[in-house]
Amino acid sequence: MITRQLIEPESIVIIGASNNLIKPGGKIYHNIKTGTFKGALYAVNPKEEKIQGDPCYRELADLPETDLAILAIPAKFCAESVEYLAARKATRAFIIISAGFSEENEEGAAIEQQIKLICDRHEAALVGPNCIGVMTPGYQGVFTLPIPKLDPAGCDFISGSGATAVFIMEAGLQKGLKFNSVFSVGNSAQNGVEDVLAYLDETYTDGISSKAKILYFESIGNPDKLLKHASSLIRKGCRIAAIKAGTSEAGSRAASSHTGALASSDQAVDALFCKAGIIRCYGREELATVASLLLYPQMPGKNYAIITHAGGPAVMLTDALAEGKLDVPKLEGKDAEALLAQLFPGSSAANPIDILATGTAEHVKLCLEYCEHRFDEIDSVILIFGTPGLAPVYDVYEVLHTHMITSKKPVYPVLPSVTTAADEVAQFLSYGHMNFPDEVLLGKALVKIRSVEPPAAESIYLEGINLKEIRNIIDTSGDGYLAPERVNALLTEAGIPVVKEYVGKDPAALAAAAEELGYPLVMKVVGPVHKTDVGGVALDITSEQELLETLRRMEKIKDFEAVLIQPMVSGLELFVGATYEPGYGHVVMCGLGGIFVEALRDIATGLAPLTMAEADRMIRSLRSYRMLTGTRGQEPVDIHKFAGIIVRLSTMLHYSHEIAEMDMNPLIAGAQGIVTVDARIRLEKMVP
Repeated sequence: MITRQLIEPESIVIIGASNNLIKPGGKIYHNIKTGTFKGALYAVNPKEEKIQGDPCYRELADLPETDLAILAIPAKFCAESVEYLAARKATRAFIIISAGFSEENEEGAAIEQQIKLICDRHEAALVGPNCIGVMTPGYQGVFTLPIPKLDPAGCDFISGSGATAVFIMEAGLQKGLKFNSVFSVGNSAQNGVEDVLAYLDETYTDGISSKAKILYFESIGNPDKLLKHASSLIRKGCRIAAIKAGTSEAGSRAASSHTGALASSDQAVDALFCKAGIIRCYGREELATVASLLLYPQMPGKNYAIITHAGGPAVMLTDALAEGKLDVPKLEGKDAEALLAQLFPGSSAANPIDILATGTAEHVKLCLEYCEHRFDEIDSVILIFGTPGLAPVYDVYEVLHTHMITSKKPVYPVLPSVTTAADEVAQFLSYGHMNFPDEVLLGKALVKIRSVEPPAAESIYLEGINLKEIRNIIDTSGDGYLAPERVNALLTEAGIPVVKEYVGKDPAALAAAAEELGYPLVMKVVGPVHKTDVGGVALDITSEQELLETLRRMEKIKDFEAVLIQPMVSGLELFVGATYEPGYGHVVMCGLGGIFVEALRDIATGLAPLTMAEADRMIRSLRSYRMLTGTRGQEPVDIHKFAGIIVRLSTMLHYSHEIAEMDMNPLIAGAQGIVTVDARIRLEKMVP
């Protein structure tokens, strides 16, 4: 929970305050005292009479009632202090800077849990332990640097790591990034990143609250809460970017299906962020660059003009934009010719507009004005201008500053000479602008922001899906792989088309079923999981004799239980599968089927339940999508039907958390439509 006392305290006490500014208790007292806090600030230290010139309390009993307590004392003393302050001093917010809790050992974890229970009982907010603190417009409750000048037009920043928060702030401030608030949640005993985000959502006021949020996760404790409140904020007009660290697969997954072998917890994070509309970043420089762009208005279009005095950076930037399907259109015609006539010989107005290393402030002004008023096809402008080493560039940056104040088209400054033109860049930033010193990072960030999808709709597709019977089949099944007839029944009740089949091992019954299904047939062994690997698949069986000979051969395969026969169907092989990720739900995957699944690893992911729009996006994001549209005379796949199968499966999974992993591989897309010819489902009823 987040309380008023945490955000806007009228009184703050530092437990463990110090006169030594290299100690957390000393530095945090100093930062609050010299910052924006206007209320009563108290210090507690049993060994001091004064702290930084102010009276010091030696005992908690002597304190007046206090809204917020910040603790910088050993872990073993924290629970007792929290209990006393909450019960006796009406303290309803706590920030625990101290380490030595769950991050260290079981004893520390027990103390941490005790503190959480105390705070919950008294309806008090708890941030930490093991964090750097909190910064709001009302106070700067941190012991670290930097302490940015908070700005309502800046971004809200919530971090699961204090040190990483510092590094991200430094990366952002160098670019001119503004912050509105900073929360370091540490061990997240009570409030994690998603809990603070929920508070920002629930208290959001249009026109007052920040519209940009950046997040750093080391773990996502409550994916559902993150999805709910991130989606809500984005629908209100906010934009959110986040890093989720720890993405490598930290152990072997006991998976026997194609889906299980391909799945990872990182794909669950990807799917969650995509569903919520969160822009995913992978490093602090990337996050700081994206965050800076989030403070710009929404991008008006995809056409960019690049003004430069250096060819190489312009080429690299053009490549980065083009790779993400953003355009740097060629400029030609009378306006381009008129601009070129006013530049030095050897310049180019074709786009990139190259004014050469000798280009002047007047040339920059001309180019900016032409892009603003003459080149209607241009939506946004990027200016690359460092120092050529001949003279200071204050005049160029003044021209840029003046233009940006009135320009209706966004202008993104790339001022790369952060060392040799440090003073000029600093002056430019002091006007409130931002700088993107790395043009490739800027280009990739522009692409990433433009390509993010809005939050998915919250509706669940239920038409033609028999949830009651689906639950009955699962409830009456045991753990492990379901028998083929149960798999077939589940898919049928979900409205997913399956090819007709017969399962058995009696030769006479098998022959009769074959006549009814019609030759040619496919025969598959039932029992072994990986049928192909053990010779358990036979194609194009055209007679009863061949049928019975194949049965006798498959009876000798280890773990044989029966055989399954199906009519032969032809077409393009597709794949749909899913795996259950605790906390997230089912991650659904799709791609080309058959041997291509693991060979190409060209899969798209989404988080169940999926909408048709999400399924359609998944399909169209495949590298192999062109194969689905029909190539070399092949019939195209019915994308709408393929998406419908994915959506129906996702609904079944949403109500069936016991399905640990499953795949339909292949589905055959051909003249018969799209039908499932092989599927397996594994139940694990201990999954929470």
